[in-house]
Order: sequence, then structure tokens, then C-alpha cells
Amino acid sequence: MRKFLTFAVVSFSLVLATKAAQPPNVILILADDMCVGDVAVFNGGRNRTPNIDRLIGEGLWFDRAYSGSCVCAPARAALLTGRYPHRTGVVSLPLDTEPEFTRLKRDETTLADVFAANGYRTGLVGKWHVGLGEGYGPVARGFQEVAVFHGSDKGGYNRYILHTDDRMEEKPKPQDTYLTDELNRRAIDFVRRHANTPFFLHLAHYAPHRPLQAPEESIEPYVKAGFDRETATVYAMIEIMDRGIGELMQELDALGLRERTLVLFASDNGPDPLVAPRFNHDLSGSKYTVNEGGIRVPFILRQPGTVPVGKRGELVHFTDILPTLVEHCGLKHESKPPLDGRSFAALLQDGGSFATPVRFWQWNRTRPNYTHNAAMRDGPWKLVKPYVTHNQIKGDSDLLHALYNLDTDPVESTDLAEKHRERFQSMRTALDAWSREVENDRTR
Repeated sequence: MRKFLTFAVVSFSLVLATKAAQPPNVILILADDMCVGDVAVFNGGRNRTPNIDRLIGEGLWFDRAYSGSCVCAPARAALLTGRYPHRTGVVSLPLDTEPEFTRLKRDETTLADVFAANGYRTGLVGKWHVGLGEGYGPVARGFQEVAVFHGSDKGGYNRYILHTDDRMEEKPKPQDTYLTDELNRRAIDFVRRHANTPFFLHLAHYAPHRPLQAPEESIEPYVKAGFDRETATVYAMIEIMDRGIGELMQELDALGLRERTLVLFASDNGPDPLVAPRFNHDLSGSKYTVNEGGIRVPFILRQPGTVPVGKRGELVHFTDILPTLVEHCGLKHESKPPLDGRSFAALLQDGGSFATPVRFWQWNRTRPNYTHNAAMRDGPWKLVKPYVTHNQIKGDSDLLHALYNLDTDPVESTDLAEKHRERFQSMRTALDAWSREVENDRTR
């Protein structure tokens, strides 16, 4: 009997040790066209996001977090690869009509590739926007299980199809479930099926991207509160997404995975200017622009018992996500080609620090023209080549650059280029050098 008890205790201890030694699961949740001002805890309760608010209260949130781009596809390329989107080949938007500008180059390594190579089960539920065609779909890029629509499907929230392979040939068809709810249901199913093995799940929501569609009963309270119809619908779409996030977090709790799962929530870029303007802390610009309103995004990480709770002021960027997750999860990965991002995993521990590097942005449709809509940030200083249009550009831009100090002027209202001429010139030279470098890499 004594031998049996000793064996049982040793066996139980080994089970506990094995569980403790398992690397953390990762759930990366990405909203679409959701701005910092769409989070209730940051906007005075204009809308309802109790579950995102709870993630903030239980996790680490960054008030100076930046997307890799001011539009969807390039932002996702930066997030998935840890490299500036120009290097990856993803610089424009329509997957079907501009494949040469929206396909992630085959020599790029994705987050999913890295997790799969380290024994994780990898899944993508939601939007895929970095390449169509043989060798360019999500399964070819490391995602073992997928339920996706692509960025040029032209479907909606009540009419869509979710593809489970890389062919993506079917036409959209009516569905019984509102898209956001269906994506959340499939995310929960993935977590349930892989609760006993390390997993990486990318939940890429469509909300609150156009078309603006939500059940009337979700829109009506916001209309009654005095919001215009479009803003009311956007807030309803976000609230439905938030409800699903809460259900997913409850499932982690039920499965005993709360402390073993790192949850990251962000948005791909700022609010759509083709929708009625809404509260965003008076930040200048929107989606399509490299001003703060286009590239600053909500950014939250939560892993109870591991990641500290609170606010950080360091500048973090989508390219930093891959190296951070590699370090935090203890993954084996040698970056070839080199990453632009840097790991801020030290900030996920109490007392850690992170030296913010210089960061760059640029976007226009089709082939990049670096005289348009480009920016560089170095500490509090930001240099901006102004935005011209979200349509296809015609020729070089001759609009003057502007220089801002974001510590004293976060809404980019006062151009300091003349007052700080030496800094202006040095940053302009650096931005031009970066432009040449990434364009050479893009055309490799």
C-alpha cells in the first residue's frame, strides 16, 4: 500500500510538473478598423465593451501602441512576420485585382510557421488578407486549421462563406449566424479541441469594418442614446464582438487555461473615414493616413499570474509581436531574413524595460510612392509626409513635410519643422534612407 501511495504521489507530481512546464497558449485577437476611442473604459462609457475593459483591468495595456500600417493588409503582414510590410511584398489592398501587391512573399516566415515548428497546434478564424493563390493561402503559411474569408470576398455579416482550405473558390452564400458570433463559436471550438496541447489561435474579427450591419436590437439602444445611425451600428458591432470575447475568456476559465494562456487584443488600424466620424481622443487622421488616428491602436496583453497588470508608455509596434512571443513562449526560432521588430518580453515581467527603437510607416495604393503618406517616429518626435488620397495616386507629392512633438502635441496640431530645422533635416534624411532600403527589399 505504501509503495502504491508513493507511486501515486510521484505520478501526480509529474503530471503537475509537466503542466507547469508546458509553454503558454496564445490567442491573438484582432479587430478591424477599431480605434482607441472605441473602448468604453477609454471613452467615458460612450459604448459598452465590458470584456475588453476587463482584459485591460487584468492585463497590461499600452497607450502608445502602433500598427504596422494605416490599412488592413500591410498591417497584418507586419504583425505576422515581424517585418515592415514593404519588405514582405504586401503594400496594397485588393487581393483579387492586385495580387502582386498583396501576396506575402514565399520566403517570409509567419507567426504560425514559428508556432507550428515548435509543436503548437495553429489555427486562424476570420479574415485572411495577405495573399491568394497556390502557396499564398493561410494553410501554406503555417495555419494548420482555418475557417476564413479573404479581404476581397465582398461578403457581409449576414452573407458569407468560411473557407477551410486555401482554394477559396466558392461564392458567398447566406448563413444563419451573424458573422461575428460564428467566428467566436469556431474560436471556442478550436480551444476546446486543443485544450490539452499548446495552441496558437489567431482570431481575426471583421468588426467593425464595413458593411455596417448588426441586429436591430443591438443598434437601437445607441440610437436612443443620441448617436447617429452609423455610429450606433459601429458601437453595436463592437459590443457583439466584445460579448464573444467574454465568452471565449469564460471558456478558458472553464477549461483551466486562464493562467496558461496569453491573450493579446489589438486592432489593425484606425477608424474608417468613409463612416460617420466618432470619438477618438481628437487624434489627427484616420484609416489610410499615417497620422496618429490612422496608426495608433488599442493593445492589451493578459496572462494572469505571469503578465503584470497596469499601463505602459513605451512605444510598441506590430513588428515587435513576433519576437516578443518567441521570447515569452520560449520558442526556438532563427530569424531569416532579419526582423524589424524587437522583443518587449521584458515588459511582461515586473520591473522590465524596453528601449523604443525608431519606427517608420508609409502607404498608398499599388506600387509604393514614398513621397506620399509616410512617417517616422524617433522618441517624442514624429515626421510626417502628408496624406493625399486613399485612391490610386498620380505622380509625386510636393506637399511639405511636418514635424511634431507628440509628448506635448499628441493630436499633431503644431508643425515644428522651422523651429527645429536640424532635427527636421536629420529625420527627413533617415526616412528617405529607410524608403530606399525597404523598396529594394520589396523588389528583391
